[in-house]
Amino acid sequence: MFALGLVNLVLLARLAYCAPAASSDVASAPASASLASASDTVVASSTDSAPKSTATVPFTSTDPNLPLWNEDSDPSIVQPIRGGLGSKIMGPDNIPIDLQNPDLLAPPTTDSGTVKNAKWPFSFSHNRLQTGGWARQENIGVMPIATAMASVNMRLEPGAVRELHWHKTSEWAYVLKGTTQVTAVDSEGRNFLGNVGPGDLWFFPPGVPHSLQATGDDPDGSEFILVFDDGDFSEDSTFLLTDWLAHVPAEVIQKNFQAANPQAFAHIPDKELYIFPADVPSDDAKAPDSPQGTVPDSYTFALSQVKPTQLSGGSVRIVDSTTFKISNTIAAAEVTVEPGAIRELHWHPTMDEWSFFLEGEGRVTIFASQGTARTFNYQPGDIGYVPTAMGHYVENTGNSTLRFLEIFNTDRFQDISLNQWLALTPPELVKAHLGLDDDTIAHLSKTKPTVMGPA
Repeated sequence: MFALGLVNLVLLARLAYCAPAASSDVASAPASASLASASDTVVASSTDSAPKSTATVPFTSTDPNLPLWNEDSDPSIVQPIRGGLGSKIMGPDNIPIDLQNPDLLAPPTTDSGTVKNAKWPFSFSHNRLQTGGWARQENIGVMPIATAMASVNMRLEPGAVRELHWHKTSEWAYVLKGTTQVTAVDSEGRNFLGNVGPGDLWFFPPGVPHSLQATGDDPDGSEFILVFDDGDFSEDSTFLLTDWLAHVPAEVIQKNFQAANPQAFAHIPDKELYIFPADVPSDDAKAPDSPQGTVPDSYTFALSQVKPTQLSGGSVRIVDSTTFKISNTIAAAEVTVEPGAIRELHWHPTMDEWSFFLEGEGRVTIFASQGTARTFNYQPGDIGYVPTAMGHYVENTGNSTLRFLEIFNTDRFQDISLNQWLALTPPELVKAHLGLDDDTIAHLSKTKPTVMGPA
């Protein structure tokens, strides 16, 4: 009994020693609790509970985070320093790349954490040179973040042909310069021939055989961007007519085509042609008459003839399966942003965005949730990429119009505007989150601004 009583006394003494005094409760409260009103009772807690309509963290800074230089700046100012952060580079440095990417070397203070690289200049891609043209590609091999789409930049001299071929994926194209004549035949034996000029599109579904040939409209031929709905796509794995027949026994080819002349197929190339020179197609070229007729839905679309929607800071043209019916796996927008304006804060709810910069200079900050964000700078010829649902904007940081393509692996264009979302949410709820005043709430837009002019 005596021993048991002694143990109880020791336990009571330990409990009394470990219990905090009432004053230590207040002392251990988080510093942010000092932002609460004097009438609130602050109770230390191991969870992140927040009093109603009370800031529980410091307010964000309103200091500007502009790019610190551009391509025309004095190279001597190019250093990884922003305000009191960072320090000069002491070793070797690639100044031309730094000049193009100020927000990588000296990122905004709002950047945080790690977002995979979302910029790839086509200038960095290996170029496949052929007689009559060239091709260079981008896929997950060089841009791992771009899992949903890959691309090819191709140039054909007048008359040059990207030989008859087909893909496992669909092919969407935007013509940069010149005119390209395209041909195709679908699985029903219905054929198609069309000419596609600058700013216009073509689309071929998976497995549909087709060809591309530069016309003589432009003395330089044609150049275009191809987009494929698979980030692992490789132009080198295309199914080519000459490559196939070079790997079929000659007697099988003879049987297949029932040729009377045994030497009819004696001039098949022994390897793929890929891109090769040919005569310029005639201006009145037509597809052969097919007993099955022509394809019911055109494989081409004149996006350049679509009237753009004019906005306060630029313009937008949208094309998807509602207007270009055959294009059921790729939707796109051609966007212009004037100097000082932005493609508003937004996200795409169910699809990744592959973008291509045509003119001007811009920057994009990608918000990846969990306090993670990273800013990238873009110039003409650069590819950008934003994964599904990640918030972002596109800001014109130059002195001329910024023009770029937004491309999505989907049949319908969709985006969610931050401005519109807040405008259509109960005002008191928005105030509780952001501390906005009535005037600011009243100026939120209940329709999507899309591209917003300078404030």
